[in-house]
Amino acid sequence: MSDATTEVIAPSASTSTAPRRSLRSRPVLGDRVFRTVAYAAGGTTVAIMLAVGVFLTARGGQALSTSGFSFLWTQRWEPQEGVAGSFGIAAVLFGTITIAVVALAFSFPLALGTALLISEALPGGVKRAMVTIVDLMAAVPSVVFGLWGVQFLQENAVPVAQWISTYFGWIPVFAVTEDGQRLTEASAYTSSAFIAGMVVALMVLPTQTSIMREAFSQAPIGEREGALALGSTRWGMIRTVVLPFGRGGIIGGMMLGLGRALGETIAVYMIISPIFTINWEVLKTGSNSVSALIALRYGESSEFGLSALMAAGLALFLITLVINFTASSIVARSRSGAEST
Repeated sequence: MSDATTEVIAPSASTSTAPRRSLRSRPVLGDRVFRTVAYAAGGTTVAIMLAVGVFLTARGGQALSTSGFSFLWTQRWEPQEGVAGSFGIAAVLFGTITIAVVALAFSFPLALGTALLISEALPGGVKRAMVTIVDLMAAVPSVVFGLWGVQFLQENAVPVAQWISTYFGWIPVFAVTEDGQRLTEASAYTSSAFIAGMVVALMVLPTQTSIMREAFSQAPIGEREGALALGSTRWGMIRTVVLPFGRGGIIGGMMLGLGRALGETIAVYMIISPIFTINWEVLKTGSNSVSALIALRYGESSEFGLSALMAAGLALFLITLVINFTASSIVARSRSGAEST
């Protein structure tokens, strides 16, 4: 038997020093331009928001230093330089929240039903037409909604308000009274937070519908077909698959609508009868909002009065900012599928 000879070949110098291939890709010019433009746009948006906040804080600082914390619970609005407690946002902030809550009470079920109708029931051609109609509602100017509310809705909503007060007046918010006596004349039901809220509801409806429809349309097709294959009805599939998956979109759409409703100005200004006391009776004449207050008093205010209006605008700006950021985070979670489990 012969011995086997093994030859070991040493690696050549050229093999050992060969450069490694980099797995990192170099962005092309188009990617670099897009990234730069995107960062610039995002940074500009944040800078503008910060600039608005700084501007309102600087202009409202004089009024805030005069009123102190009484600015939050004072109801009247008679800004006097050096006089604390002569003005505050308690009444207008309460009216703002009241109108927004009434708007959500009307818009939320309409938006939810419309979003489900578009995403789950309508055929393709009708669905596209319905989406276009809903989106066009967002383009209608606020003044048009205000005119419609004053000229048409108000006279038709007064009988509804009277009926609610008659049968549900035992609930304090639905009562319409004066010195403990129930009011029945139609003039006591006009220009109320109830009517203003109905108009604002139609203005926030497109936003809520779009957010909810997008969330519903992203429900996994496999889970939809699985529910139907197991014998579920169409409504059963919607209840067990679509609605749970779109929960984040429902909440986010509702809060985005709330943020829009809090800042609505012209339509509310045209409808309400402004007062500077807290009105717990939403069906009764008289309400107010921060944005309507600014529109009403801006042209006639002194330098200190303008500072007080800026302070009121700062409060509304911060509240709206918090609501919109919260809604955006909820919608982002819904889009990522985190709510589908």
